[in-house]
Amino acid sequence: MRFRATIDNASTFHRIIQSIEKLQKKCVIKFTETNINLICNSDTNEGGIQVWSQIKVDSLFSGYRIQSNANNEITLTLSAEALMSALRSAALSSTGANSSYTTEEIIMKLAKKNDQAVLSFEINGTTRQNRRVKVTHDVKIEVMRPSDVERLNEPLCPEPDVHILLPPLQKMRTIVEKLRGMSDVMAVRANNNKCLQLAVHTEAIKLETQWTDCTNPSMAKDPADSQSDDPPPEPDQMFNVLVSTRSFLKFLNSHVVSTTTIACICQNHCMILYVYIGDVVDAGGVLTFYIPAILDS
Repeated sequence: MRFRATIDNASTFHRIIQSIEKLQKKCVIKFTETNINLICNSDTNEGGIQVWSQIKVDSLFSGYRIQSNANNEITLTLSAEALMSALRSAALSSTGANSSYTTEEIIMKLAKKNDQAVLSFEINGTTRQNRRVKVTHDVKIEVMRPSDVERLNEPLCPEPDVHILLPPLQKMRTIVEKLRGMSDVMAVRANNNKCLQLAVHTEAIKLETQWTDCTNPSMAKDPADSQSDDPPPEPDQMFNVLVSTRSFLKFLNSHVVSTTTIACICQNHCMILYVYIGDVVDAGGVLTFYIPAILDS
């Protein structure tokens, strides 16, 4: 089993991990010949939020080499916090924030240190005195067995009732932070006429925030669903899902990497959120968040 790559875009890689680091202590990374997949699927997550992401290798790396007996795929678990710490150091050095030396190359590779498998980050550079310097960060990992990898399954969801382009996530985060102090549960509503609402209803408070000029993007549908005889919904019909306010706020951490985010509401079932890395047409990857509905008793 061999793996080695040069990190060309350490800042983006760091922001991607920053987006998911608070969801659970350990995450899964699957390296393939063309993509890397970041997965957070633990049932212990507050609110049950999951992430299944796919990122193109060439959007982050060069000199990418992978070899394994499992179809040249390597899947491992590691501490999301430790990975973010290593990538923060790499990102700072690559942007010149570390003034003690100039970074020339950042290598990520599988290694073994004291019989412990690690994902090793080597930062190679030159000091102002023109001396070579190498800084290494090792993140402990556990390589998953193929039989365990096969049990990793993305959530099955019904065809969404509505798709809508979200406003800038940073602005939404400011609003949701205020809502969190009012209620543990919030409603997310949208229709096919560019309208999006966030709301909390309690015995003491009834508060709604509305956007009326969002875009309803066209999304590819399952051919089986497109054969339905049901008439399309009225454009102004609102579709609703109740979610954990804390979970939605954790999703909004992805504002650090988001350029475009599309929300899909499966009424009373879940909310699916696609966070694109770069332009949608030529995105370097997408982070897919699943937030389950809280059923109103």
